[in-house]
Amino acid sequence: MTLKIINKSTNPLPKYESEQAAGMDIRCNIAEPIILAPMERKLIPTGLFIELPAGYEAQIRPRSGLALKRGLTVLNTPGTIDADYRGEVGVILINLSGEPQTIEPGERICQMVIAKHETPEVVEVEALSDTERGAGGFGHSGRK
Repeated sequence: MTLKIINKSTNPLPKYESEQAAGMDIRCNIAEPIILAPMERKLIPTGLFIELPAGYEAQIRPRSGLALKRGLTVLNTPGTIDADYRGEVGVILINLSGEPQTIEPGERICQMVIAKHETPEVVEVEALSDTERGAGGFGHSGRK
């Protein structure tokens, strides 16, 4: 599978930071630092435009270090980039910490995972098959 990328930033192409990493790190494409106040969200540009093959999506996910150390995360996690989208990849970051957080030009702000997906035929039915779980959800199995 090939991922085609137009890179209109001054950053290097996204890359996997370890041999078995599932996600490649994506950097911001900003000229000046951006400060996110507590609970503030902003759309951060990347300068990247991608072309995925049909049947694939790109998932935009938080970087765990940013989330743990600085309270920065991707708001619509995971964000989905469809195979037919050709616009710039933007990342909605939110600051969940109690202090302002500065995003520096070229900083790694998220990761992108490429995933195959299915497009099922949708069929309306009158009933679903029975299972042991049934409609149980939202903590129905307890805490332990």
